[in-house]
Amino acid sequence: MRFFTLKVVEVRTETADTVTVAFKQPGLKKVKYQAGQYLTLMFRINGRRYIRPYSFSSAPLIDVNLEVTIKRLPGGVVSNHIIDTLKVDDMVEVMEPMGDFTLNEAALTPSTHIVLWGAGSGITPLMSIAKYALHKNLAAHVTLVYGNRNAESVIFLDKIKALQTQFGSHFSAWHFHTQPAIAPENPNLLQGRINPEKVLSVMKSEDKLANTIHYICGPSGLKESVRAALTGLGVSVNNVYSEDFEVVRDPAEFEGIITRSVSVTLNGVTNRVEVVKGKSILEAGLDALLDMPYSCQTGNCLVCKGRVVKGGVKMIGVQKLPEGLAKGESLLCSSFPLTDGCVIEID
Repeated sequence: MRFFTLKVVEVRTETADTVTVAFKQPGLKKVKYQAGQYLTLMFRINGRRYIRPYSFSSAPLIDVNLEVTIKRLPGGVVSNHIIDTLKVDDMVEVMEPMGDFTLNEAALTPSTHIVLWGAGSGITPLMSIAKYALHKNLAAHVTLVYGNRNAESVIFLDKIKALQTQFGSHFSAWHFHTQPAIAPENPNLLQGRINPEKVLSVMKSEDKLANTIHYICGPSGLKESVRAALTGLGVSVNNVYSEDFEVVRDPAEFEGIITRSVSVTLNGVTNRVEVVKGKSILEAGLDALLDMPYSCQTGNCLVCKGRVVKGGVKMIGVQKLPEGLAKGESLLCSSFPLTDGCVIEID
């Protein structure tokens, strides 16, 4: 794992509760990334280390700076810290870019139609992908379907309009507002939550559904409704990608899991941690002020992996194990102890 220390060159307000932080690329050791990946930022707040991943809103080879966009969350320690205190010339330590929610360029052809589905801050990696695909002329058309409360909460509204102006018939955007003021002269502004059936039916009638690749970033309800609509129209699951920034865990999976004590060895030091029922081993360790490594907290990366030396653990909510997880290793962000006396070692 590589680390970088980046200098803040701009903190730009996007909406009342959202900012974009622009970092200067290092002079020698450039940060290389793919459109759709995320950058993991690290802060020490009140003596405790916090680590949070934020998707790039910049596009590689297109934007000069490295940009991530952060939305304020109620009670969000890091998002509030960034929005309220981060300023130009501050230095921030980050991990190397990660994430597999990226353009599958091998699957693209000159006739491919890329469809991006997002809601709220889910626009962030989609904007990175849209800019990269359009500027590199990787597809015949890019369509953005974007849901928000109202026009004031639309992140990157000006940039979306700029893409429409710059790329004309190659880019289109549908906006869904749950608290709208609908302009009758704007047929692509609709009331209510994103309605994938309506969008797809129009695309089908305009013969724009063939040869589509879909990227979804938003709450689980959006992903489920879009996937269901695409399946009903015969779109292959291999052409549908989603970014999982929230973990959905089936309560039935927790049967038999109770509060247990776990020994965690980190940097040669062993600490005994009580893992309260419902909390992962990582969460319990962080609550105990252990500087355990982690990033995504959704089971999609390997940063939080640990070796289970003794006892049994169960991983819950991981849809697909990331490549590189060896036998005997477990993702601690999604791991829950099954037996007393579990021993975990972290390199």
